Amino acid sequence: MPRPRPSVLVAGLATALLGALVAPPAGAQPVAPSTSSTTVDVAARSSAAKATLAPRTHFTMKPDGSSGRTQGGEGIPNVDSVKKTIATYYGDPGTGIASKTTSPYISEMRSIVRAQDASLQKRYDQAKRRHEKPALVFDTDDTTLFTYDMEVSAMHFTFDPAIQQQWIDDQRFAATPAMVDYVNRAAKIGYRIIGLTGRSASQEELTLANLRKVGYTAFTADDFYTKWQGTKPSYIRCVDVKACTTVEYKAGTRRYLERKKGLTIVANYGDQWSDLQGGYADHTVKLPNPTYYLPSANLPGVKEKKLAPRTHFTMAPDGSSGQYVGGEGIPNVDSVKKTIAVYYGDPGIGIASKTRSPYISELTKIADQQRRALKARYRAAVARGEKPALVFDSDDTTLFTYDMEVHDMHFTFDPVLQDEWVQDQRFPATPAMVSYVKAAQKAGFTIFGLTGRNDGQKAATIANLAKVGYPADAFVADRFFTKPKSGQPYPAWVSGCVGGSTCTTIEYKSKTRAHIEDDLGYTVVATFGDQYSDLLGGYADRAVKLPNPTYYLP
Repeated sequence: MPRPRPSVLVAGLATALLGALVAPPAGAQPVAPSTSSTTVDVAARSSAAKATLAPRTHFTMKPDGSSGRTQGGEGIPNVDSVKKTIATYYGDPGTGIASKTTSPYISEMRSIVRAQDASLQKRYDQAKRRHEKPALVFDTDDTTLFTYDMEVSAMHFTFDPAIQQQWIDDQRFAATPAMVDYVNRAAKIGYRIIGLTGRSASQEELTLANLRKVGYTAFTADDFYTKWQGTKPSYIRCVDVKACTTVEYKAGTRRYLERKKGLTIVANYGDQWSDLQGGYADHTVKLPNPTYYLPSANLPGVKEKKLAPRTHFTMAPDGSSGQYVGGEGIPNVDSVKKTIAVYYGDPGIGIASKTRSPYISELTKIADQQRRALKARYRAAVARGEKPALVFDSDDTTLFTYDMEVHDMHFTFDPVLQDEWVQDQRFPATPAMVSYVKAAQKAGFTIFGLTGRNDGQKAATIANLAKVGYPADAFVADRFFTKPKSGQPYPAWVSGCVGGSTCTTIEYKSKTRAHIEDDLGYTVVATFGDQYSDLLGGYADRAVKLPNPTYYLP
């Protein structure tokens, strides 16, 4: 069993050292907790509608994705908002390239290193007085070498080993902020510097060259440990000899360094919890990294409650939280993706279940609730002398895009792929919505479609809706509104947009609902959409928000 160790410093806890990161910046408004309801159904003409029609800002999410079974769609951090928050944290203006001079991430790294630096000499002297051989252990990726630009600009948050190999071959990684001076200073004091990475043995030489290239002077081949290719080292013990976990590999290597090499590991540094678990280090320092998550089971019988990810988060939808919550306070994008997969019943292949999932259950519940009110709402509108209508968005309101978004696009929108799916009419129906639209039509409602798809996609979209079971006379061309193609003018009723010839989604959709009411003479009893921008702007008695954590269109 690993011997007890006295301290753990977590970058998220290190924000206690970072007053500027823990609290919102001066003048920022505090983010109020959202309600726990997973369904938003509001009186859209009320003065409170705008405040109510807003994304959640407080989330509970376990790192393993299991929260997808319990939190509901609105309770899952939206992956686009997470990406935007990460970009803000790294000082990325939207290009996938992190700032190398100033960002909340750089500030946090500097604060962590300052805190470590304050005790560096003292810990060394204490070890020497105990006649020990003090050493420091460092992971590589996002501990000593900085991978953000590769992960985001080149990979778009979807790991590709071929791209990673290109970056390693070209020694393209910058140094992790503040770490070069810290490691070199530790070596100068007298610490033995150990590299312990998940990179493979075939990548060792190039990794060492990259480290030297960016200014590290203390990493040597003799003290640099990579994952073996072929027979594992005899000092590594694994429950499954064919597949050692990260913790088995890294903790086993640290055990070897201490017990066989006679070193005392004064501190162990890593950006993943699996870099740190398993003991064999006096101090454990977690560096922030919300861009990927590499979990690993701990050693049998070993419990380290402090070495675990956060589960509660506060995140504004526009990404601004990245300015002040710290790296551990940002939902990890890989955990978010896993949570989304669980919610959609996706076993990990990018294809949602079409028969059973928390998402299907939630959509069915929403549709049932709305169905029970159909007749009463219709009769009330007719009694007022109105022509009752319902307005439906397309993507993830009537047609289900998950398989395209995840399997084909990997959460990175591609308009070429999207048009292929549209023209091929490949989208299934959004769960429970075909039966709801049929019930609404039977009750007497006139059905309108109002989508962000463009005019060149209108015919294929209407055909796709009919193909998956919507009544052919429900969504018809003269009651189905699409956006003009790029460079083409909006129809006359969409005028007066703040951007002149460019209208926001809210302007386009609310002005079209106004056209349905004021020019065509209908009353929009309810408007349905998966984005808040589908619903804001009024001109509907009710707004019904359907869950969708897979993208965010403000």
